[in-house]
Amino acid sequence: MSESLQQLKKPPYFMLGILFFGAFVSFLNNSLMNVALPTIMADLNVASYATGQWLSTGYMLVSGILIPVSAFLLTKFTNRQLFITAMLLFTLGTAVAALAHSFGMLLAGRMIQAAGSSVMSPLLMNVMLISFPREKRGAAMGVFGLVMIVAPALGPTLSGYIVQYYDWRLLFEMVLPFAILSLVLAIFKLENVMPTRPTSLDYLSVVLSTLGFGGLLYGFSEASTTGWGDPVVITTIAVGAVMIVLFTLRQFKMNVPLLNLSVYKYPMFALSSLISVVNSAALFSGMILTPAYVQSVRGITAFESGLMMLPGAIVMGIMSPITGKLFDKFGPRTLGVIGLLITSITTYMMTMFDTETTYTHIIALYSVRMLGISMLMMPIMTNGLNQLPTRLNPHGTAVNNTLNQVAGALGTAIFVSLMNSHAESSIAEQMSKVDLTTITDAEKAHIAQLGLLDGIQFSFLIATFTTLVALVLTLFIKRVDVSKEAIAKLEAEDAAANQA
Repeated sequence: MSESLQQLKKPPYFMLGILFFGAFVSFLNNSLMNVALPTIMADLNVASYATGQWLSTGYMLVSGILIPVSAFLLTKFTNRQLFITAMLLFTLGTAVAALAHSFGMLLAGRMIQAAGSSVMSPLLMNVMLISFPREKRGAAMGVFGLVMIVAPALGPTLSGYIVQYYDWRLLFEMVLPFAILSLVLAIFKLENVMPTRPTSLDYLSVVLSTLGFGGLLYGFSEASTTGWGDPVVITTIAVGAVMIVLFTLRQFKMNVPLLNLSVYKYPMFALSSLISVVNSAALFSGMILTPAYVQSVRGITAFESGLMMLPGAIVMGIMSPITGKLFDKFGPRTLGVIGLLITSITTYMMTMFDTETTYTHIIALYSVRMLGISMLMMPIMTNGLNQLPTRLNPHGTAVNNTLNQVAGALGTAIFVSLMNSHAESSIAEQMSKVDLTTITDAEKAHIAQLGLLDGIQFSFLIATFTTLVALVLTLFIKRVDVSKEAIAKLEAEDAAANQA
């Protein structure tokens, strides 16, 4: 164990504050693009939405490629080296994007940003795991959840306001000084608390990981816009799946794998990982379907739509630290079951949205749903990580972050596809019942509106069943024993197995 770790008698709160600040800035930036995309496309003369979408897709691809490598980076380099490098890249990318006068320059800036931002979540999570004893991790991870969930949730509201009243470049210009401040604080104040050890990078694993996770993320992302039958979608998903299988087989054969999949030998980690994947898909359903309903069915502007979703983000922000403390006291199962019951019920109630649903009802239902989700995300994940020996913490966080990225992309693609296909069939059915020679444009628009509403309601129904699957899985969760005796035994068994 490193000297820095041995001297870590109490959590380094000031240093954690620097990390939280940097992570908040990068996470906030991640969610600014979607609302601003139409405005940016018009300003930079981008005709194709598929081309413009690369501002989000490219960012996601770079993150999806680099996150699996984060376990190696966290083992090889100090947290100070990693954070300063990541923040430097993020700041550089933000500056390039703010000065962008062409789509290519803006895309380059976004991808440089992603190269820095992708390591933020695994790094911060690992520092948290090192800084707090296992019996107090719940409260600490609750604060981490506040940053990870609330920052992206605030993005659409902020982006909608800026795009409506100012130039879109302000999205990057306002982030830049905070990124610079975070970098300066890190250079002068950041200390090392994480142990490092010599390790080597298997380049073939990196190639397989890049092609595998990159292919899946790109394929799922494209499927949400071009459909599952598109040849590019089919090819990239197929290639990605094959590469993931080859990557997985290689990791089991290596003495020092890029991503140590032996984390799945620990049952509570494996179960928490599965629940998190299902829950991520369900979370994205609400984040995609609710704005689609509010903007496309009800005709509310993007900014007002963001404002309507803001109370849900505030609820999650308030609840995350509280949930963390409740986890330390009651464990994950109670919180998970209650949270998923709330999420399932509210998701089902969203299937009843219609053209007359009041704004107050929409806001209240969405906010209560966010309350339910906030009660299970961090507790489930923390309980799983608590079962891992310290040596495997970087690999556990890398696995979780990678799978959540893939699940988010897959969930988005599936629910958008379900919404579109069901809407099209509903519209076709309604159009078959009317006289096409006399129908007015207003009547056609009304039928299209009702068809989209039908598609959204159907997708929320599928999302309800998805959350019920997570609820059933949560019933099997057991609280990990974090007593000193249990932890000492865990570390001793891991050390013996590692030496063998």
